[in-house]
Amino acid sequence: MQKSPSRRRFRNLPKTESQKRGRQRTRRRFLPAFTLNSEPQTPNLKYRLLIVWAVLIVAGLGLSLKLYNLQIAQGPKLKEKARNQQMVNLRPFVPRRQVIDRNRTVLAIDRPVYTVYAHPKLFSKSNQKVAELLAPIVDKDVTELKNKFDNKKSGILLSSAMPEEIANQIFALRLNGLELIQKYSRFYPQQDLVAEVVGYVNLDRRGQAGVEYSQEKLLERSVQAVRLSRTGNGSLMPDYAPDGFPHSEDLQLQLTIDSRLQRVARAALKEQMDKYSAKRGAVIVMDAWDGSLLALASLPSYNPNEYSKADISLFKNWTVADLYEPGSTFKPLNVAIALENGVITANDTFNDSGSIQVGDRTIKNAENKSYGRINIAQILQHSSNIGMVQIIQRLQPSVYYGWLEKLGLGQAVSTDLPFIVASQLKSQEKFIASPIEPATTSFGQGFSLTPLQLVQMHGALANGGKLVTPHVIKGLVDSKNQLHYTPTIPEPRQIFSAITTQQVVEMMETVVDEGSGKASQIPGYRIAGKTGTAQIAGRSGGYVSGAYVTSFLGIMPVEAPRYVVLALVDEPRGVNIYGSTVAAPIAKAVMEALITIEQIPPSQAIRQ
Repeated sequence: MQKSPSRRRFRNLPKTESQKRGRQRTRRRFLPAFTLNSEPQTPNLKYRLLIVWAVLIVAGLGLSLKLYNLQIAQGPKLKEKARNQQMVNLRPFVPRRQVIDRNRTVLAIDRPVYTVYAHPKLFSKSNQKVAELLAPIVDKDVTELKNKFDNKKSGILLSSAMPEEIANQIFALRLNGLELIQKYSRFYPQQDLVAEVVGYVNLDRRGQAGVEYSQEKLLERSVQAVRLSRTGNGSLMPDYAPDGFPHSEDLQLQLTIDSRLQRVARAALKEQMDKYSAKRGAVIVMDAWDGSLLALASLPSYNPNEYSKADISLFKNWTVADLYEPGSTFKPLNVAIALENGVITANDTFNDSGSIQVGDRTIKNAENKSYGRINIAQILQHSSNIGMVQIIQRLQPSVYYGWLEKLGLGQAVSTDLPFIVASQLKSQEKFIASPIEPATTSFGQGFSLTPLQLVQMHGALANGGKLVTPHVIKGLVDSKNQLHYTPTIPEPRQIFSAITTQQVVEMMETVVDEGSGKASQIPGYRIAGKTGTAQIAGRSGGYVSGAYVTSFLGIMPVEAPRYVVLALVDEPRGVNIYGSTVAAPIAKAVMEALITIEQIPPSQAIRQ
């Protein structure tokens, strides 16, 4: 069939440019979708999936390794680090232990005090008004305080150690601009009464003298550090505190010192020192049965509450830290040595002509006196140097020297007081080679010791011949007076026999009854004693002219000897300065107080 010519002609008609573009758009609109990207998609998709899985596997392995490292390898270390961040170690401040005497009188205690600062820029009242309110409390002048407030706006120190009772008065004022910082300070209620024994602590709370120094470990309470949990902001969690925190034990350091006896000793000593314008003095009372010191007083002294104002030389107790020649108070010990060695008997007599020649030296009695034929008791009564030289001459010098060493000469006393020094004795070669050495030693010269060591030696005469250890520490006691700790004290050493010591003590009794110790007599009581007036050795040799140490050493009661009392006055001035006149009255006053305190019954009926 033949196509229509007209239609064919129409199809071949020329087209405009716009018609061509419209026809192309129409053709594109109806093309199938798959004709836009003719490349296959399956290989590309698999490749991408593999990459994703590989990344996930690697990340998982890395995470596993990290978890292993944190939980297994470093687990314990990180756990401890976390625990340390969550916990805190606390060692609560605990005051030093109190020091008390044998009757529980407080001698040293920690008390809260306050450092007080004023910041005038924060005052809500005028400087004048604040000054008027504070002046009577802080014991300062109103004008002085106001000037300080006007000149400085902050950080004005009003007190570095204000007692709590005064600080409470400031708190009651409710003033703005006052800062009170609490701390603890050592306080000594008895002030200078027992300063030579107790000592003091410095600003760093460290003992510097006395038992505060020597017993530092006993006075510092041992409080363990406690681990407490804390919150994220650092606050402590008290619910996790151990039971009893922060409470601690209540133990106190108890001394053997009796404050009542100490007070009497100081008063009697001061009276005689003032009377004779003495340089210094001391009183020691010891229980010879166990070596406990009931009193140890020395003057001049210091107030440990104000130690910074004291002479530094006073911090060392001179009864244990200084040496002196004992003089005639050593004579009873020499008599005991001679009796123990059998070179004399209690009834032997000697001729005292007033002088004796020893080598190239002439020895005389005090005031050039002579006593003729006298027995050993009379040698002690009159303090005869000539008689003592003759007694010691009966001993071999080497034997005598051995006994001096046995008594402890040349050594330091074992005691719980600090700064003790060793006594001095010539070398054995020099002592034996020179006959003058044993002769001068017989009446207490040519060697030196401490007052405490002399008391220790005479304790052996009082307790049947045993050398005990002088001490002031009884132990740690609680509030119910139960003893929890006692220091280890060396066992007593037997030096003399009981028979020898009783003979010597009875001879010393005649010194009090008939000799130079009459000033120490107490009606109804048997007292043994020995006076001493010793020259003071000079630093460059020889003796200081007109300088003496006067002393009296007493033992009581004679029928059952127990207590040793030494009174010592150094360099008294005036006339009639002897142990019998200066020191014996001190010992009497102390022994009278001792009788009352210890309730010692009279030895015989007291004559009215």
